[in-house]
Amino acid sequence: MYFASDNWAGAHPEIARSLGEAAGGFAKAYGASDLDKKVEHTFSEIFERDVAVFFVGTGTAANSLALASYNRPGGQVFCHAEAHVNVDECNAPEFFATGAKLVSVAGQEARMAPEALAAAIARFPPDFVHGGQPMAVTLTQATEAGTVYGLDEIAAIGRIAHDAKLPLHMDGARFANALVTLDTTPAEMTWKRGVDILSFGGTKNGCWCAEALVLFDPGRAREMHYLRKRSAQLFSKSRFIAAQFDAYFRDGLWLELARSSNAMASRLADGFAAAKSARLAWPTGSNEVFAILKNATLQALRDEGAVFYDWPAPAGIRETMAADETMIRLVTSFATTGDDVDRFLSICTR
Repeated sequence: MYFASDNWAGAHPEIARSLGEAAGGFAKAYGASDLDKKVEHTFSEIFERDVAVFFVGTGTAANSLALASYNRPGGQVFCHAEAHVNVDECNAPEFFATGAKLVSVAGQEARMAPEALAAAIARFPPDFVHGGQPMAVTLTQATEAGTVYGLDEIAAIGRIAHDAKLPLHMDGARFANALVTLDTTPAEMTWKRGVDILSFGGTKNGCWCAEALVLFDPGRAREMHYLRKRSAQLFSKSRFIAAQFDAYFRDGLWLELARSSNAMASRLADGFAAAKSARLAWPTGSNEVFAILKNATLQALRDEGAVFYDWPAPAGIRETMAADETMIRLVTSFATTGDDVDRFLSICTR
């Protein structure tokens, strides 16, 4: 019963097989192989336009390089207070952008409120040198709270960003999970709604180590080549990242895996809704479930081998909790089974 993180899951067998197939023979290095070029073309097909693609090893690298590519002196990057770039990346975005600053924007359930974003940007008028310059807006899809921005929400944020002449970046570490929740297309969830640059994640959804930067304006690619190299993210044998994505996209595997992990999260959520000793903190929209349980139940779960994390309850939720309750986060993956979920829930209802 592993619910700590989708990062704990291994690689899907088809992806592991593709890596093995790429291991033999010789191929051009540094992204010049036929397989690299094939997968880059696949990205363009998926997003319904020509895109520039840069493979990297981690989501933190993708996010940091995306923001660094729009660096400005005194740069201010607007994000939700709970965004991964703000709380889980050790200031890497600021470091790679050589001193940029992340500005927290309020919003319910880890989604930036458009009106709060507009107000935050307005605090930095263009001629006030002491405040720095607005540089970019970044949103996380799906969010750190397991929620999802709707298409209209993304479009509203995109309009605010572009009205302020700012690029919009999407942290898509769980891109596929959000995509299948919205039942839409990659194009509709990104550039058609104003997204300029995307951190596209595969690692949390069945890949071994596969992340990519997707630039919807290929004209900006030249500088990214240098930024990626300087950050030590240009893999000499990048065909092994390409091999993962090749299998990931084949026959819609990536969407199948996301649907599976989302379905397991929904199964958990439905179980909590029916349990007497547990309750949902808020509805889930992807593969992360936040729930409030009695401490005795948590101990029983751990005694039976369940793995998950306690999670700090935000204001508003915390005030509704009893002294003997704790909020937890449960993350499902492509490897989560119905038996895992049912066993977990059976302990909650004892």
